Amino acid sequence: MGKKLYVGNLAYTVTDGDLQQMFGAHGTVQSAQVIMDRDTGRSKGFGFVEMGNDQEAQAAIAALNGKDSGGRSLTVNEARPKTEGGGRGGSGGGGRGGYGGGGGRDRY
Repeated sequence: MGKKLYVGNLAYTVTDGDLQQMFGAHGTVQSAQVIMDRDTGRSKGFGFVEMGNDQEAQAAIAALNGKDSGGRSLTVNEARPKTEGGGRGGSGGGGRGGYGGGGGRDRY
């Protein structure tokens, strides 16, 4: 079973192939994927790499976390399981209650 790593703060020009090369120096890369924005087709600036085993994953983290890539300092760590739900729901919810502030009177 491979070990999945999160790779953040990528330059927007980095491709799946670039990730594969970057991590291939530290072990077997089972998969490498830069996450793309569905609307714009641009990179979201992060991706996931699956290494062959835990030792290779740790070697890649040690070598690449904080490393400069295209003027950005990479963030490399173990990917957390999806079940946590990430921070997805949090953004954009705050503004919803703003409607009708002065217009509430119309209802009566």
